[in-house]
Amino acid sequence: MFTGIIENAGIISALDPEDGNLNIRIRCPFTHELKIDQSLAHNGVCLTVVSIKDQEYTVTAIAETLRRTNLGNLHIGDTVNLERCLKAGDRLDGHIVQGHVDQTAVCKSIRDEHGSLLFHFEYNPSPGNITVEKGSVCVNGVSLTVVDSGDHFFSVAIIPYTLKHTNFQFLKPGDLVNVEFDILGKYAAKLLHRYQGVPLPAPGKEA
Repeated sequence: MFTGIIENAGIISALDPEDGNLNIRIRCPFTHELKIDQSLAHNGVCLTVVSIKDQEYTVTAIAETLRRTNLGNLHIGDTVNLERCLKAGDRLDGHIVQGHVDQTAVCKSIRDEHGSLLFHFEYNPSPGNITVEKGSVCVNGVSLTVVDSGDHFFSVAIIPYTLKHTNFQFLKPGDLVNVEFDILGKYAAKLLHRYQGVPLPAPGKEA
């Protein structure tokens, strides 16, 4: 589990396609602290460390992951947002993030908001994912608060610190981002859909 608080940025040093998968080699400041089989979020995608050498480590993204995320669009030299998994007892500074990207969204506009930047994203609503104003959303692995929300769009405000320490500084209109919608909202939407039009059992009665 993750929190959406980015630890550091990694630089893509090599991309090696293999039987539909993609081996991604990354250089980052805390490589020496990593272990084989450890999980890290890369732009919000939970991937497992499969090898470590010097200041670089390698993870493998399978075909399904490449289809659902923006990892297939990576190029050597690109920056990815990195977060190691949450330790038991740590503060949950962001929100509950699983590292399972639901779908991608397109950055449609970036607007200066007197000290922060307002990023507007649009996504395909057909999977049924939702956002709510003042709710949480994870974009490229970053835990953010929704400023504006619609059935196929949302916007978030990025403060200068977040801009400087994540790959939001390189984002431009037309780029794809990974989105993980709030897990609590997804469960609520699923339950409402399942029981829509079906009366709930009376207290004390079995469903």
